[in-house]
Amino acid sequence: MMKIFLIGFLFCQFLSNGQITAYKKSTAMIPMRDGVKLFTVIYSPIIPEGKFPFMIERTPYGAFDRSDTFNFSTIPGYSEMAKDGYIFIFQDIRGKFKSEGKMEMNRPMYHKADPSAVDESTDTYDTIDWLIKNVSNNNGKAGIRGVSYDGWLAMLASVDPHPALKAASEQATPADMFLGDDFHHNGAFRLSYGFEYSYLFEHEKETSSFPFPQFDLYEWYLKLGSLKNVNEKYFHRELPTWNDFTQHPNYDSFWQKRSAMSYVPYPQTAMLHVGGYFDQEDMNGPQLMYRHMEKKDSFNRNYIVLGPWRHGQWFNGKGDSLGKISFEVKTGEYFRELQKKWFDYWLKGIGPGKFDEAYCFQTGSNVWKSYSAWPPKEATIKKLYAAPGNRCSFDKPISTGFTSYISDPAHPVPYRIPPIEATYGRGSHWYFWQVEDQRFVSSRPDVITFTSDSLTDDLIVTGKIMTHLVASTSGTDADWVVKLIDVYPNFDQKNFSMSQYQFPIAMEVFRARFRKSFSNPMPLIPNKPEDFVIDLHDINHVFKKGHRLMIQVQSTWFPVIDRNPQKYVPNIFEAEENDFQKAEQRVYYGSYIELPVMKE
Repeated sequence: MMKIFLIGFLFCQFLSNGQITAYKKSTAMIPMRDGVKLFTVIYSPIIPEGKFPFMIERTPYGAFDRSDTFNFSTIPGYSEMAKDGYIFIFQDIRGKFKSEGKMEMNRPMYHKADPSAVDESTDTYDTIDWLIKNVSNNNGKAGIRGVSYDGWLAMLASVDPHPALKAASEQATPADMFLGDDFHHNGAFRLSYGFEYSYLFEHEKETSSFPFPQFDLYEWYLKLGSLKNVNEKYFHRELPTWNDFTQHPNYDSFWQKRSAMSYVPYPQTAMLHVGGYFDQEDMNGPQLMYRHMEKKDSFNRNYIVLGPWRHGQWFNGKGDSLGKISFEVKTGEYFRELQKKWFDYWLKGIGPGKFDEAYCFQTGSNVWKSYSAWPPKEATIKKLYAAPGNRCSFDKPISTGFTSYISDPAHPVPYRIPPIEATYGRGSHWYFWQVEDQRFVSSRPDVITFTSDSLTDDLIVTGKIMTHLVASTSGTDADWVVKLIDVYPNFDQKNFSMSQYQFPIAMEVFRARFRKSFSNPMPLIPNKPEDFVIDLHDINHVFKKGHRLMIQVQSTWFPVIDRNPQKYVPNIFEAEENDFQKAEQRVYYGSYIELPVMKE
C-alpha cells in the first residue's frame, strides 16, 4: 500500500492539470563509430509510465545542462512540447565544450565520398542509435530541430538518416555560405560578421568575443584598411575559417562542396523549414532549401513557415514586434503551437496530419496566411521601374538616361544607424537593423532613391522579389545594394510616430565581378551599362493605401559588407591600400524590380 501511495504522490507532483511539469536529467558520453565520445544531456519526463519520442538539439554553443530536475513547462520554446511529454536531448558537437574530437566549422558531408568517414550526419545517426538502445521509455521515434548552426545540424541529420528519425525542422539554416548566408551574399564578403564570428567560434574551445578597444566600430573597421591586415595584425593565421575566406575568394570547390544543395538530395524525413523575412544572418537558407527539396518531394512531406522575424525570434519570443515595427499579434506563439502539432503528428501519430504547404505571415495586414504552394501560383508579375526625377512607377519610362553618384570607399555608407556596436556586444542593434528606418542614409549623395506616388489601393506582394538593375561604373568592379522600401504616409493616422518611416521590406547586395559566374569573376568594362539580376528573396507584404514604394541603390554597406576597391583585383583579401578608388556609378532608367502581386 505504501508503494502504491508513493507512486500516486509522485504522479500528482509532476503532473498538473494533465500536463507534465518536471523532467529528470542524466548525462552520457555517447561513442561515435570512430571512438570519439560526445557529451549529451538527457531530460526524461518524471512520470511512472508512458513512452515518448526524442526531441534532439545538437549545438556548438554548449549543451543545455541545468539542474537534475527541471521544469520545462516554464520555458518558451520548450513548454509547448514538454507539457505532453518528449525526451529532450542536447548534445555538444565534436570538438566543442565537453565533447571529444576536433571541431571543423560547417564540416562537409565526408561520408558521401568515403563511407568510413565521420561527419555531422554520421554523428547524429550514431547518437540516435545509442539513445534508442539505452534510454528507457522511448517510443522508438526521434525528431530533431535547431536554429542557425543548430538548424544546419538538424538538416544534415536528415541526410541518410537513422530509421528512427522521422521528422526534422531546420530553422534559419545556412545553405550556401558564398551565395547568400552568414559569410557572403552574392559573393560580397560580410566583413564584420565574418570577422567577429570566426573569432567567437574558433579562438578557443568554448566561445569568446574579440576584444575591441571601442564601442562604435564603424571607424575601427575603416581604419583596419585592407583585409590583408586582419591576419597581419590580429589573427596571425590561427583561425581556420578566416584563412579559408582569404584563400577562397571565389565560388570554388571549397565552397561548392559545403553547399547544402550539393549533399541534400530530397526530404528523406518529414521536413519543416522555418525562416524570418528580416533574419540578419540566415534569411536565404530556409527559402533556398525548401525550393531545392520541393523539386523531389514525392512523399508530400516538405513544408515551410516564414514569419516577420529576426534570427531565431520565433523559437522563444513573442514575435509581436521587431524594432519599431508592430505586427499586432504574437507570431512566435502561433508558430510554436504549429510546430508542436507538426512534431506530434510525425512522432506520436496525433492528429490528422493535414498541413498546408506554406504558412507565411503577411506584414502590413499583419495576418497569417496559408498556401497550397510557395510561392503562390496566383501571383502576377508587375514591374516597378526606376524613372527620371527620382521617381518609380509601374509605367515603363519613355525617357532614356541615368542618375549617377560618386562611391568612395574611404567614406562608405553605414549599413545600420550608428553607433555600430559589436555584433553580439552589449546594446547591439544587430538584431533588428533590417527593419531600421532608411531615412538615416536616404539623403546621402552616394545613395539614390526612386519614389512612387501614394498608392490609391492596397498592393499585396507575395513571393520572390527580383531586381534587374541596369548600371555602370567608371571603375572595373563595384557592389550594388538594392532596397525595396515601404514609405509611410506624411501623417500616419494609425501611429503618428511612424509618419514618413522608410520600412525596408527587402534588401540585398551583389558583387558585380560575379555577374557572369560566381566561380570565374570578371572585371567590368568602365562606363559600360550591364544588367545585374539580384534576388531580394521572398516576402509577403501589403503596401497599404496611402503609402509609397521606394527603390534605393547604393554601392557600400559598411562594415557588414567589406569595401570593394572598385578596381578589379584577383583577390580582394589581398588588395593594397592604393587599389581603393572613387568611382562614378550610374543607374539607368528602365531598371526595375519584379513584384509578384496578388489580388487578395
